[in-house]
Amino acid sequence: MKKVKITVLKTTLDKELAQEYGVEGLTACPMLKSGQVFYGDYAKPDGFCDEAWKAIYQYVFALAHGADKNLFYYGDWIKKPGVAICSCNDGLRPVIFKLEATDEEAYINYTPVR
Repeated sequence: MKKVKITVLKTTLDKELAQEYGVEGLTACPMLKSGQVFYGDYAKPDGFCDEAWKAIYQYVFALAHGADKNLFYYGDWIKKPGVAICSCNDGLRPVIFKLEATDEEAYINYTPVR
């Protein structure tokens, strides 16, 4: 298993939807900032948003286990092998991520309880 580089490409705010459905003063995601980099594999990186992780972890898992050798979705989505562009599931202020397969080995850094 390899580590996957997770880069925050941008934070967004759909002003029209936020005006209609959001609370007063809603802004783009306050937890993540453009340019931040995390490394994930089987586990959520420290400091990474729980909800964003739930939205992207299946792509991280696929890349960590070798999906970088082929293009996702039969080549009709992303043109570069080993890359996925994903977002969190916040409909008012989604955060866009770039996921990249790396050659860095992932290691389990905990002791199982068994």
